[in-house]
Amino acid sequence: MQLEYFRMIDRVVSVDDGSIAAEAVVPEASPVLEGHFPGHPLVPGVLLLETMAQASGYLLLARLGFSRMAFLIGNKELKLRRFVRPGERLSVTARLVHEGSGYAVTDAAITGEGKRICEVREMKFSLADFPAPELAAAMRAQAERIGLAP
Repeated sequence: MQLEYFRMIDRVVSVDDGSIAAEAVVPEASPVLEGHFPGHPLVPGVLLLETMAQASGYLLLARLGFSRMAFLIGNKELKLRRFVRPGERLSVTARLVHEGSGYAVTDAAITGEGKRICEVREMKFSLADFPAPELAAAMRAQAERIGLAP
């Protein structure tokens, strides 16, 4: 994880047509953790949601052959079950629930040490053309870096 750059996924473990498994390691030190909270660093819950959104997004990019971008537009239910501290290794999964008519829906979860940390139901994405060629190139490069070949 590079929290300050919103690069949440470190490695894709597996991907198929309907699901993805990935890993993320929370850094020991980050400016984000220095402010959240001094003396008691915790990963902000919104960044855990972002981690699940990114795993879902990579699943959708792979399904779409990197022809379109997945933009998060909402979710139905988020449960945060416990705090995440620096140095933790996280397992992130996402599963396709629906795709069609220009949008997609996934369910996603994060576990650590075999225990559920958080999950989100009905995460919704708008599927749209890349608004800039630089974004398409950056997404392909990032996907390759984490082991998801475009």
